[in-house]
Amino acid sequence: MPRNESATPRPQLVNWDIAASTAASLTPAGPTMKPAEIARAVQNMRELADASVGHVHAISRLDAARDLRDSELLIVDRASWAKANAQSFRTLMDPALDQLAATRPDLLKSASLALGGSVTGAQLGAILAFLSSKVLGQYDPFVPSRNGQGGRLMLVAPNIISVERELNVDPSDFRLWVCLHEQTHRVQFAAAPWLKDHMTGHIGELTSGLMDKADSLSERLGAAVKNLAGARSRIAGGAAGVPPQDVGVLSILQDPDDKARLSHLTAVMSLLEGHANVVMDGVDGRIVPSVKTIRRRFNARGKSRGPLEKVIRQLMGLDAKMRQYSDGSKFVRRVVGQTGMDGFNAVWESADHLPTEREIHAPDEWIDRMSLRRHG
Repeated sequence: MPRNESATPRPQLVNWDIAASTAASLTPAGPTMKPAEIARAVQNMRELADASVGHVHAISRLDAARDLRDSELLIVDRASWAKANAQSFRTLMDPALDQLAATRPDLLKSASLALGGSVTGAQLGAILAFLSSKVLGQYDPFVPSRNGQGGRLMLVAPNIISVERELNVDPSDFRLWVCLHEQTHRVQFAAAPWLKDHMTGHIGELTSGLMDKADSLSERLGAAVKNLAGARSRIAGGAAGVPPQDVGVLSILQDPDDKARLSHLTAVMSLLEGHANVVMDGVDGRIVPSVKTIRRRFNARGKSRGPLEKVIRQLMGLDAKMRQYSDGSKFVRRVVGQTGMDGFNAVWESADHLPTEREIHAPDEWIDRMSLRRHG
């Protein structure tokens, strides 16, 4: 009987099963707790996530935020978060892989690609394992919830508990503070229903750009990871200094168009993270009495990291992520201060209203482009 070529599994640029299994095997354990303590903490987080809905509506002044509970709320452990993100990566990358299969079928028949996919899957799994102990929560708009609506709002319980203990802050205050941030992300995508497809399109174009160079992708990603290992050896050997900016995982981007797409996505992420930060810090002190203490201690926490973790965070782009929080927050505060929250909310009206990366650092230029009226 002739072989059905269409039924033959194609090699994967990233072996997602290996990514998920590697992440699960490398994910560190969370804080030790009794089952009853875990149950109480999970219930408390669910209640506070629900309570955050009204507060975000009041602060953001967005109609879409009113009683917004359209997505699935998941209280997860570290391994479950890593597995969920492997699934999300696959959802984002598969369309580009389908395009590659149609345009470059010769590449997908390469035996070396299958091996490279396994290596890249293991590398991604290791990255997710590291991140799984750092992330407090996440709103994922790209993978629909089981009811087919919204996305998935995840709270990583072990990390929230670990950090609240480390900071020695009121657990309920800290948990609500985290919930405010993630609920704000849910509101952003509801207020701008076009935003999910907009981001998916740009991520797909960026991924396609990488896929077009798929024969060297694994090699370039491997080189970035080797740089991380080399930096670790230098730190272990007592060498001083900060690694250069071009040794991180994003150093695999070489094409100018890819870099332009990344610049746009960086601006959007800075906006989203900055807005969520402003909302979580803008909660009434009667709701979260220790909000100023939490923010002060949370910010100071990053300064006490060891040299090895600082190197790893830079190489994996986490320092850039933290700059997104800072740069985006400054943008939002400046715009709100000049035009009010209602003026700022013009940003959610269309993709043309999104700030560029330049405007994130020069918010007055965005205000002028939007022709917004300044106060006073």
